[in-house]
Amino acid sequence: MLSLTLKHLRYFDALARHTHFGRAAESCGISQPALSVQIKELEGMLGSPLVERSARHIRLTSLGEAFLERARQILVQVGELNDLVRSATGPLAGQLRLGIIPTVAPYLLPQVMTALAARMPGLDLYPRETVTKSLIADLLDSQLDAAIVALPISEPALQEFALFDEDFLLVRPKTEADKPVPSPEKLQEMRLLLLEEGHCFRDQALSFCEVSTARPRYLMEGSSLSTLVQMVGAGMGLTLIPEMALPLETRVAQVSVARFPPPGPARRIGMVWRKTNPLAEKLMEVAAIVRQVGMDMHDKARHASSSPLAQG
Repeated sequence: MLSLTLKHLRYFDALARHTHFGRAAESCGISQPALSVQIKELEGMLGSPLVERSARHIRLTSLGEAFLERARQILVQVGELNDLVRSATGPLAGQLRLGIIPTVAPYLLPQVMTALAARMPGLDLYPRETVTKSLIADLLDSQLDAAIVALPISEPALQEFALFDEDFLLVRPKTEADKPVPSPEKLQEMRLLLLEEGHCFRDQALSFCEVSTARPRYLMEGSSLSTLVQMVGAGMGLTLIPEMALPLETRVAQVSVARFPPPGPARRIGMVWRKTNPLAEKLMEVAAIVRQVGMDMHDKARHASSSPLAQG
């Protein structure tokens, strides 16, 4: 009978994710030789190799691929058993792995952490900031408990909880403050500064401007909203930012901000988690706290933007 342990499964899962013994060992908090010993021990129990080793990375064998699928199913179920116990023992406490997209994280996350610490003092929040595609993959693999993203996600395995809606604002050089707000058709002829590919905010902005990726000569890319706003201040073009980013990103930049006439571009921010997660009811409580924080921030941003904005 095989003497498999959850430790074997977790270490093999980490190796499959990172395709590198050193990085996998680091993610597990152990040494590379220790990880290698555990994988060899696992392969010895199975009587067949799970990985093909090379100097730079590893590749799973056919057995390794099949074993990984079953191993991850077991790890998900074990995680849900732990969550089931947590869901029955009073207020939500312990580790909560929360993903959040980069165009929300700098503005919402600090206030969310403060609010959760006050309302759920036993909660230990572990945030992860990355693009939507990675967050959804980690949710489905039980590497995250929940994520704050732009809706809709339309993933059947995930529950969506709407938090708040926010407008996109036009950011231009300060010298253009008195000019009319351009229509989407006019924006197609201007130099747009947008986030790199992979950000859903980029896709939403392109959709509003009706610009396809087939017209790259009008586009310039930045790695963050902060970079884009500073580029606008330097006279390199114009950009769109979500309303919640306004107070932080425009406080020192030499830019003007304008609101589009209705119906202007907007997005809906929400929180998602696996429908099978036993913590679903308690995650609803977390989402309600996040919603209140987001709505308070939205009201403050709207108040701050009301006087300096050029109305279209």
